[in-house]
Amino acid sequence: MAAAQGAGSGSAGPSGPPGSAPGHSSSSTAVAVWEWQDEFGRWRPYRGNVCSYIEQVIQASQQKGRRSGSGLVSSIPLGHADPALAPYVIDIPSLTQFRQDTGTMRAVRRHIFPGDSAAGQGIIWEWQNDEGGWSPYEMNVCVFLEQARATNHQRVDLGPLGYNYEVDFVAQVQTNKTTRFRRSVQRRLDAPYPVTTSTTPLHTGVGCSCQQCWPNSGTGPITTRYRHSMTNFPNSSTTHQVPGRTASVSSSNVGFVPYNKPALTGARSTPRLSAQNTLVLAQTGSLSAALAASNGVSAQALPVKMSKPSRVSQALAATPTEPESVVKKYLEELKGAPADEDCMICMEKLSSPSGYGDSCQSSTIRPEAVGRLRNCQHSFHMLCMLAMYSNGNKDGSLQCPSCKTIYGEKTGTQPKGKMEVSTFPQSLPGHKDCGTIRIVYHISRGIQGPEHPNPGMPYTARGFPRYCYLPDNEKGRKVLELLKVAWKRRLIFTVGTSNTTGESNTVVWNEIHHKTEMDSNLSGHGYPDPNYLDNVLAELAAQGVTEDCLGQ
Repeated sequence: MAAAQGAGSGSAGPSGPPGSAPGHSSSSTAVAVWEWQDEFGRWRPYRGNVCSYIEQVIQASQQKGRRSGSGLVSSIPLGHADPALAPYVIDIPSLTQFRQDTGTMRAVRRHIFPGDSAAGQGIIWEWQNDEGGWSPYEMNVCVFLEQARATNHQRVDLGPLGYNYEVDFVAQVQTNKTTRFRRSVQRRLDAPYPVTTSTTPLHTGVGCSCQQCWPNSGTGPITTRYRHSMTNFPNSSTTHQVPGRTASVSSSNVGFVPYNKPALTGARSTPRLSAQNTLVLAQTGSLSAALAASNGVSAQALPVKMSKPSRVSQALAATPTEPESVVKKYLEELKGAPADEDCMICMEKLSSPSGYGDSCQSSTIRPEAVGRLRNCQHSFHMLCMLAMYSNGNKDGSLQCPSCKTIYGEKTGTQPKGKMEVSTFPQSLPGHKDCGTIRIVYHISRGIQGPEHPNPGMPYTARGFPRYCYLPDNEKGRKVLELLKVAWKRRLIFTVGTSNTTGESNTVVWNEIHHKTEMDSNLSGHGYPDPNYLDNVLAELAAQGVTEDCLGQ
């Protein structure tokens, strides 16, 4: 959670967890909640209709498997449930969510709750974020709060869930027990999650020492987590609220959606079944979270301006590269398709025509054509790669959906603005041997261009200028130079939907994480963080921004 805190100290009533027993329930009715894990280790639920679709696909796969002896479905494209999730596919064997146009991967799990819990009743508890909107608690917390309310608790301590907060049901506030910072909370009725048949015990709240809870529990041996990492998936469920004023790009309601791209629709079939795949249902874990306020420092700013005209602006002014030419530039057409290999974009066999043959037309690429990327050697339907490229920024670059290798120079959709840099002698926690680099990003509201989700419509720019901090040492200066490259390539921000307010058509962060606080890293946005510089270098490399770019 990003900045939720509550519990008035003056109300009466028990302050501990509800006595009706967190742990396991013997209820025979259960609901399934599918969740994805953000970069702070927090599990964020998909909406009920998306969870229903995932369950339906798996059930249909199980039924078909019993009839034919085939295995379970291996991949589930979420765009079939929600067009806004068109770029996303859940890979069931590895329990990861894969974004096809950027290569971002996130862990997913299936969490079972009793049918009479908050999840089964469609009850959502939310905290008020910095922008005045409402952000949902994790489902574990919603279930815990609803149970406490149902047992007439006036105040409840979230400590058993690992959170440093108290919630006061009478005052409808959440309070940080350390800082005493308060935020409003509310209870809202939404669509219930899908009913499922489960043979495992049902988890209702606090992690315990059973086999189901132990691997992800705070009492288990796995305690490390990888903050700010897009590709490392921690086993610990340690979680953090994310400050709304500089929130990272993720949405608690719909998965990781910077903006609603046109759906990659038209695939002829549902995901293909694989006899080798099995379904592992990851479940429950304990929670922890905290919050720290943003900390700004004022210093003389030194402008870092994009050259005029820049390579990016020249590219945008030029006639867009023909999609077929880009695909043919980076893929070598194969004479014979691998017989048993799937195309991970459409989930059809490579020996069969592309699943996008009905929706993506080309005069030069046949639906049966299979191509191999020239460097990484991964193979796909060439028409599928054409559909994926046409659904993206169309900047002349391609990214392998399998290994994320970038072909060409990747650019983004960041609106025009200004990046300023200054330094001052004060040290950051964990970097006492050097001063501090301050980056200030300025972006103003404007009109969306053809590369944005809604061309011609206005976009807002909330929370600017945005202040970010790096240690003024060798590695920090290297990160700074690469961030300048990312800025010029329009990769730092994009136009999309805010994860904290739900506002669409607004400027949001775009997958390269920044430290927006100088200290107090309880939120994940400050220092100390010994892994941050290495992690942000990895994120920049995932966008094609590496040391090789500095000499260009």
